[in-house]
Amino acid sequence: MKTKLPGIVKKAKDCPKTKFTSLAHVLSPEFLRESWDKLNKRGTYGVDEVTTEQYRENLESNLQRLWERLRNGAYRAVPVRRVEIPKSNGKTRPLGIPTVEDRVLQASVARILSAIYEPLFQEQSYGFRPGRSAHDALRQLRRHIIVGKVMHVCEVDIRSYFDRVNHDWLRRMLRERVSDPVILRLVDKWLRAGLLKNGLFAKTEDGVPQGGPISPILANIYLHYVLDLWFNKVFRRKCHGEAYLVRYADDFVACFQRREDAHIFMVTVRERLGKFHLEIAEEKTRRIVFGRFAAERMAEKDQKPSEFTFLGFRHICGIDRAGKFALVRLPVQRSITRFLENTKKWLWEHMHWKVRDQRQKLSEKLQGFYGYYALPHCGRKLYAVYGEVLKQWRGVLKRRSQRSQTHWSYLRNQSWFTLPMPRSLHFDV
Repeated sequence: MKTKLPGIVKKAKDCPKTKFTSLAHVLSPEFLRESWDKLNKRGTYGVDEVTTEQYRENLESNLQRLWERLRNGAYRAVPVRRVEIPKSNGKTRPLGIPTVEDRVLQASVARILSAIYEPLFQEQSYGFRPGRSAHDALRQLRRHIIVGKVMHVCEVDIRSYFDRVNHDWLRRMLRERVSDPVILRLVDKWLRAGLLKNGLFAKTEDGVPQGGPISPILANIYLHYVLDLWFNKVFRRKCHGEAYLVRYADDFVACFQRREDAHIFMVTVRERLGKFHLEIAEEKTRRIVFGRFAAERMAEKDQKPSEFTFLGFRHICGIDRAGKFALVRLPVQRSITRFLENTKKWLWEHMHWKVRDQRQKLSEKLQGFYGYYALPHCGRKLYAVYGEVLKQWRGVLKRRSQRSQTHWSYLRNQSWFTLPMPRSLHFDV
């Protein structure tokens, strides 16, 4: 089994125009088991209310029955369970949770599609790809701004992207590389499975539900054809200056040397996305003057370039200790607020845990926060978060017993009242 995916990858690289006609044989019981081993076991249950723990109890027989139904054409996709996840702006993000069995099969097909499309995806795409991360996207964007002749940045937001992916266009895109009827029918079944919310069934005529293993690769395939190829093969060739695109999933920014190229991009990208049933969120989309050349010119007028947000960081034109241009990235305030709200809520819900257990959990939370946001220039913000979490912890300790000693002078001398302090972790990002 382990040799089949590399073989598909090699063929996809060597023959970029070849259509894959025979893929279903890869979906063997052994391949399904490999997909199960890679699956996130912490995911919640689907509409059948079967958890991963329950599915694991008879794993081999469950996977065998799934493979037999797949081989006999008896497999049926069931609706996803719709849940609403709160966002930092007060709104909610809809997630579609497939059943455990569907997640196993979706993960298997996603591995196959990834093997086919990964060699074709463009360099500027970073989201949901093996060996690539948000930090890689931030690093590449910084390189364009620092090394390139960037003077204009276009910050673009697609409104409700995952809900607006057009099924007909997606099917046409898949057929560019895949002609195996079994794989195409499986994807079509998941697209048409519908959703169940509060016991009510609803059809899905557009979109790929966030929450399923198949959704990220399908979303990447869609924007590969809609945006990445168009930008590289069509739009950039018409530009009069340097032009760059950096995309992470549905978040992307475009950088330009010349104002006219940036202006034309803002007009044509709306038309391009609209052709494929996607809509720009105008309130989150704008073109700004940005970069080291822009900062120099605006400094002559005692002005500063605007800032923009990408992947949870504010991007600001600054200067380093030597007085040279520096790209400063700081965590957006809503991310800090959301993290502190989460730690405060957790502390109050676990007020009576042993203090050393509280310390361990808070340390894990802080290390996770530092792990993403500990970029150069972020030290002051991270120290503020560190200090606020200590204050929250002390406040909970004060409330759980009036006889407890909670003066700072006492707590600071206790070995258990310690949390990891922030430090820069990503010097090259």
